[in-house]
Amino acid sequence: MIRINSLRLEIGYTEADIKAGVIKKLRLNNAELKGLKKIDPVKISLDARKKNDIHYTCSIDLEFDDEAVLMKRIGADRRVNGRDISQTEKIRYNDPFDDVHSEQIKHLSEEERPVIVGFGPAGMICAYKLALAGLRPIVIERGQPVDQRIEDVNSFWKTGKLNPESNVQFGEGGAGTFSDGKLNTMIHDNSGRIGEVFDIFVRNGADPSIRYINKPHIGTDRLVGIVKSIRESIIEHGGEVRFGCKLTGIEITNGAVSAISVEQNGEKTRMTCSRLVLAIGHSARDTFRMLYENGISMEKKAFAVGVRVEHPQELVGRAQYGDQYLKLPPADYKLTCKTADGRGVYSFCMCPGGFVVNASSEEGMLAVNGMSNSDRSEATANSALVVTVREDDIGGASPLAGVDFQRELEKKCFDEGRGRIPVQRLDDFMNDRKANELAAKPNTKGACVSGNLRAVLPGFITDSLIEAMPSFGRTIRGYDNPDTLLIGLESRTSSPVRITREEGSLQAVGVKGLYPCGEGAGYAGGITSAAVDGLRIYESIIKDCICLN
Repeated sequence: MIRINSLRLEIGYTEADIKAGVIKKLRLNNAELKGLKKIDPVKISLDARKKNDIHYTCSIDLEFDDEAVLMKRIGADRRVNGRDISQTEKIRYNDPFDDVHSEQIKHLSEEERPVIVGFGPAGMICAYKLALAGLRPIVIERGQPVDQRIEDVNSFWKTGKLNPESNVQFGEGGAGTFSDGKLNTMIHDNSGRIGEVFDIFVRNGADPSIRYINKPHIGTDRLVGIVKSIRESIIEHGGEVRFGCKLTGIEITNGAVSAISVEQNGEKTRMTCSRLVLAIGHSARDTFRMLYENGISMEKKAFAVGVRVEHPQELVGRAQYGDQYLKLPPADYKLTCKTADGRGVYSFCMCPGGFVVNASSEEGMLAVNGMSNSDRSEATANSALVVTVREDDIGGASPLAGVDFQRELEKKCFDEGRGRIPVQRLDDFMNDRKANELAAKPNTKGACVSGNLRAVLPGFITDSLIEAMPSFGRTIRGYDNPDTLLIGLESRTSSPVRITREEGSLQAVGVKGLYPCGEGAGYAGGITSAAVDGLRIYESIIKDCICLN
């Protein structure tokens, strides 16, 4: 395979333009062009560093009939700039199931079937792959199927009446279902797992462009159909998905998982279980406590807390792209700053053309998140703007101290807004004053009200945000306008807990058959990384199930 890097494409490019760029770059003659079998984009990114020269750059993989002869010609042709041209091998996912015959997989009794707790990205991908391998996984999800979940969430946004078991955090698809569906990730992957995850999404309805566009996203509206398709495939291949089914207890016998307790429709049941995947998500606080009380090893983990900040999408577009912004997709941004005392302040989960949503999951507490549909067509942009929380900020020896810290702030936020989302102008926030009424209504899902976020956030967070805003305003003109809206509380950036596991087997420390997985267990930070971790757990289980006799 031949790879071209840094191929330039103009705004509004087509597939024909990509092919024309390849022909020009390699100076292909007619015979070589006939031998071109495939053009496969690897990465397409928008280069907006110079506002008067905005364009796309891309990496392309090409398959030819006789690549060795072509590469020899390219190397000898001085008219070809060969610095960006090389032969390469495509990274392919090595599925352990592909290396065995199905009869080599142990036949699992009902008691041996893997049980996956949670049907977010980690649990979903793990269960999907286990089902395709014939291991008939059982998924238990405390929330509801996505269609019912949408009704529950819309009802909450309209009436304020929360269903603690079916909301923005709990239910089919996990917290990512009510987000932007972002698939960009910071993890480095040379195993092909990210590509495998994207292929699964595409097979179940995602646009194929997620494989190569920079900062891919699916959109909340399209995620719904994708998660339903994955669920249907699991069931078709012998798996089960049980909604409204909550993990309430775990039994450990001789250092191994032996059974679990679940509650469904008010009925409590004991299930024999020898392989348990904990893909519980970052908001399963009651489950964290139950596991801790049952002696499961866990530790504190770094996290961040702050607010959502909202701007007109036009402001972000003009700042990023200048007058070209109307010809381009809605602009996003990524901002970072280090305060004088070394604390990090950064944007997170930026939603171009989106909403701020009430993402609460506990009575008497309030948290928000960002959400965009696939077209990102709303007139406002929002992003979390958060501050790192250090271990000495929260105190306490318990691994659950971070959970208690989050809950305390969420209660203050609920009280400040009297159950509604508190909103504050940046100028009022910086001067510690509360307006009598909202100067401008933000684009929210869920009722909002004027509030003072200084009464919610601890001093180290407010001080850090105030220090960082002028820096961000120099990067994006208008970002620190006095009328910029701050919306609270952004507290669910990641799990504050890590359930410790052995690196080799990926099983919990001291407990055979227990697999902490995904963001809630402390091993991921977003849809893609959580799904990749689900894939790793699948690999560990499938290898354990290969018959060696």
